[in-house]
Amino acid sequence: MKNDAEKKPDLVVFNEETQQYDAALKPYGTSASSPVIKPLNTASWKNDGITRVNKQLKSKFDEVKKEYENLMQKFQYNDLIYNAKFSFEPIFGENYHLYNNRNGEPFLSIIEPAQCNFEYIGSFRLNTDKMWEKID
Repeated sequence: MKNDAEKKPDLVVFNEETQQYDAALKPYGTSASSPVIKPLNTASWKNDGITRVNKQLKSKFDEVKKEYENLMQKFQYNDLIYNAKFSFEPIFGENYHLYNNRNGEPFLSIIEPAQCNFEYIGSFRLNTDKMWEKID
């Protein structure tokens, strides 16, 4: 324990480790006349940040969801066409029409919908990567 004679008063900022007066180096006021340090109310800032982040994430989620739905639709059409009946080799870039026959089985044809009596499903074009693209 230090001797009371060596002990500095409370209002004197003395660093025991460095043996220096370092009040000017502190990031806060050290005298009784210093302004009061009040914690800021950050609730509104946090709420605003949360709202903005949630909007941004929801927007991105909706964008990804829409892209996923489009990919699933492309997959379903491609699956339907590749499982359909056709007796020719489709040519890249040409338009083809998908119908259901009387038994409800899908088939691919070059005949236009106006000239055919079968149940019309849609018109498609074959890309060079062998993916069918809906053109309706």
